[in-house]
Amino acid sequence: MIFKRLQEFYHTVEKGRYTQGKETEALLEPLEGLFLFAAFLQKTLRAEGKVFVIGNGGSAGIASHFATDLLKALKIPALTLFDSNIMTCLSNDYGYEHVFSEPLKRLLKKEDLLVAISSSGKSPNILKAAQAALDQKASLITLSGFRFDNPLRFLGGLNIWLEAEDYGLVETGHFFILHTIVDLWKTGFFAKASKKVSKGQLAYVK
Repeated sequence: MIFKRLQEFYHTVEKGRYTQGKETEALLEPLEGLFLFAAFLQKTLRAEGKVFVIGNGGSAGIASHFATDLLKALKIPALTLFDSNIMTCLSNDYGYEHVFSEPLKRLLKKEDLLVAISSSGKSPNILKAAQAALDQKASLITLSGFRFDNPLRFLGGLNIWLEAEDYGLVETGHFFILHTIVDLWKTGFFAKASKKVSKGQLAYVK
């Protein structure tokens, strides 16, 4: 059973789609997608911005882990919005769908990057947070799964979508991809191999 599950996980990650913005037909190769993710991080670092990472449930755990890795391992300012006092206050007063977008309206600057994680790509609070990032003209990266036409995967400057309707596979896939970005950054891979990414792809990182 465990080997069958591993095979399913392999196919989930292998079939992942990396796209830019709303141009769903503009598919990137996985390596290009990883480079584009790194380019957004580099842009944020150069602009002295911050990376905000959000998610619900298991995705919240992934978001917290990724923010910690960015802050500790990569020395990139990063944080989540999971303070229990703030979350319960805002969800009580405005509704849970506004629990991330309300603080982002006040905290997010155009130099910042929001990484929004939702397995279904349909969580109202994640979608509202993504829209808040767009309204603030901040950079946005999305990670989602389940249906190909989920609304989240049309919003980001980079969208990573995994073809599975299985929370375990999608969440594990998201975690694997984010950890891979951290590991490659630490080894200097992105800096050494930056010529592999075309100027046309990186031009999207404005």
